[in-house]
Amino acid sequence: MRTRLRHLLAAALAAVTIITVSACAAIPTDGPVRAGQTIKDESLSGVDYRPDKPVAGADQTAILRGFIAAGTGAQDDYAIARQFLSSGFAEKWNPRRGVTVRQGNPAVERVGERELTYTLTASATVDANGEYTQAVRPTSSTLTFQFTREDGEWRIAYAPDGIILSPVSFDSVFQQHALYFFDPTYKFLVPDERWFLARSSTSTRIASALLAGPADWLKGSVVSSFPEGTQLSLNAVTIDSGTALVDLSSDALRASSQDRARMREQLSKSLASVATVSSVSITVEGATFSVPDTSGSEAVQNPDVDSRPLVDHDGAVGYAATGSGKVAELGNGMGDEIAGLDPSSLALSASGTAAAIGNDDGVTVVRGRNHLRIDATDDLVAPSIDDVGFVWVASSKDTRKVTAYGLGGDPHAVSTTLPKGEIVSFQVSRDSTRALALIETSDGPSLYVMAIVRGSDRTPTTLGSPVRVQAATGTAVGAAWVSDSDVASVGQTTTGPDVVRTTIGGQSNTLPKPDGRATAIAGGSGGSMLLRMSDGSVLQSTGGGWGTTGVTADVLGIQR
Repeated sequence: MRTRLRHLLAAALAAVTIITVSACAAIPTDGPVRAGQTIKDESLSGVDYRPDKPVAGADQTAILRGFIAAGTGAQDDYAIARQFLSSGFAEKWNPRRGVTVRQGNPAVERVGERELTYTLTASATVDANGEYTQAVRPTSSTLTFQFTREDGEWRIAYAPDGIILSPVSFDSVFQQHALYFFDPTYKFLVPDERWFLARSSTSTRIASALLAGPADWLKGSVVSSFPEGTQLSLNAVTIDSGTALVDLSSDALRASSQDRARMREQLSKSLASVATVSSVSITVEGATFSVPDTSGSEAVQNPDVDSRPLVDHDGAVGYAATGSGKVAELGNGMGDEIAGLDPSSLALSASGTAAAIGNDDGVTVVRGRNHLRIDATDDLVAPSIDDVGFVWVASSKDTRKVTAYGLGGDPHAVSTTLPKGEIVSFQVSRDSTRALALIETSDGPSLYVMAIVRGSDRTPTTLGSPVRVQAATGTAVGAAWVSDSDVASVGQTTTGPDVVRTTIGGQSNTLPKPDGRATAIAGGSGGSMLLRMSDGSVLQSTGGGWGTTGVTADVLGIQR
C-alpha cells in the first residue's frame, strides 16, 4: 500500500507551484496559476526547520546556496529565504510557483560579474494543486540568478520563482494524501494522490483541493458530489477532538440528500490520512447542514481480489491454493469452457460470470458454458475486462487501435493519443476508470496511465491524455494494476526480472530481482504482486522481496 510520510513539521502556509506535466526538470517562469483561498496561520507543532540566514560578507556563491537551502523554511511565507533577496525583489519572488526535487549535486558557475547559473537535475516536481510528477528520465536544467549590492552585502536581484529541495528535505517537509472522487456510477471511490507541506493546515489544503476538483488528467472519468462553485466558507478547516469542522459556501445547499451523503463520504475518506482526524462535520456559512445517515451504503475503496492466484494449469482453470497448488475450478462449467479454448491469457470479471480469453484465434468472451469470439485480428495483446460489461482489446502493432467490445460482441472504437511503439500490455483498473498501457519503444519500456471517458450509456469513447509513470527497465514483459493507486511493470534484463512498483501521482520503488525469467505479472490480494516465471512457478511479493507460492501456472490470470 502507499507510503505516507508522518513527520509533523512546522511550516508557514504556502501553496506549491504549477508546473506542467511535461516540464519535469525545470521550474517554469510562466503559465496559469489557479487561485486558492487565503489560509490563516494555524498553531504549529513538531520539529521546526530553521534554515540559516545570510552571513555578513558572504560572496555570491554562498548567498545563492544559502537561498536554495532556505527553501526548507516555509515559516512566515519563506521569510528567511527572502532575506537573501534584494529589497526590490524580495516581494516579487513567488515560492509558490514551483517545487523541484533535485538529485545529485548541482553546479554553480559564473557567467558574468553579477550573474551565476545553477545547473541541476530534477527527479520530480509538485505543482500548486499538490500534483506530483516524477521525471521518468531526469534531464539537466540551468537556472540564472542575478546579484546586486545592498548596504555592502551581495543580494539576489533576480531568481526564478519556486523552491528547490533535495530528496531528503522533500520527504521530510511534504506528505502524501489521497483525494477521493467517485466513478460515474458512484460504485467506487477513486484516489487522486496529492502532496502537501506537513503542517497543521494540511486538512485545509486537502479540503480546498478536493473542492477544486480532480487532476486534469482524471477529468471525464471521475465525478465529485459537491455542487459546482462550492468552496470553503471559512479560511481553515479546524479540528476539534478529532472532528474536522468543514464550513462550506452556500453553493453546497444545491446538493440533493444523496449528494450530501456523498459529500461527507468524499471528505471523510480524503481527510482520513490526517492523523488527528477521525470524523467530519459539515456546516454551510456557519449553519447546520443536514446530511442523511447512509450507514452501509458507502462506495468501494480500493477493491481487492481473491488471495489465491487465478491460473490455468494442466487444463484446470480456477483459483490455486498456495502451498499445494491445487486448483479449485471455476463453476457452472466456465472453467472447462475456458480450458477448451487453450488460452494464452485470461481475465476474469469481478462477478466471476464473464471472462476475456486470448488465444491463437484472437479474443473470446466466455460466460458459463458459452463462448463468443469477438476479435480474430492478428497481433493482439492480452484482453482486459472492466466492471461495466466491456472487453478491451488493443493491437500490439498500432497504439491508436483500441477497441471496447460489449459482451455481445458489439465493437466500439476508443480514441487514444498513446505515443508510437509496440503495445506489450493493456489493462483496465479494478474500478474501471483508468487504463494502463506498457509500450516498448526505441528508448526502452514506457508506461502510461489514462482516464477512461464514457458516454451516457457507459460505453467507452476516449482515453484521456496519457500520463507517463516510471517503468521497469530491460525488455518489456508486462504491467498490472496492484491497487487503486499503484501499478507495477516488469522487464527482463540480463541479471533477471526488473520489477518497478509506482504510485500514480507518487513515488516508485524497484524490487529485488528474483532468479530466472519472468513471463507475466498480475496484481494479487492486499496490494501484493504475482509473477509467473518461465518454468511456470508463481512468485508473490513479500515484504519487498519475492516468495514462492507453491503454485504452477500455464497461464497466470488477471482478477478484477
